[in-house]
Amino acid sequence: MEEQAPENREGSLLEGWISRAELARELGVSVDTLARWETSRCGPPLARVGRCVFYRRAAVLEWLESREQARGER
Repeated sequence: MEEQAPENREGSLLEGWISRAELARELGVSVDTLARWETSRCGPPLARVGRCVFYRRAAVLEWLESREQARGER
């Protein structure tokens, strides 16, 4: 069952949030990879509402920045 993408219209309750499927597409990973990251607690912070999982765009950007490496680092 694929999650429905939240409405991102201005003033929408879910403005600034994206679904797991949307984030997977944007990052170029599978939905299963995001689920594994959740289980291992190494992925971006998320919110669960029933079976739906949502990610706050700002939190995902912060998570990406925290994973940024200087040239030559591993």
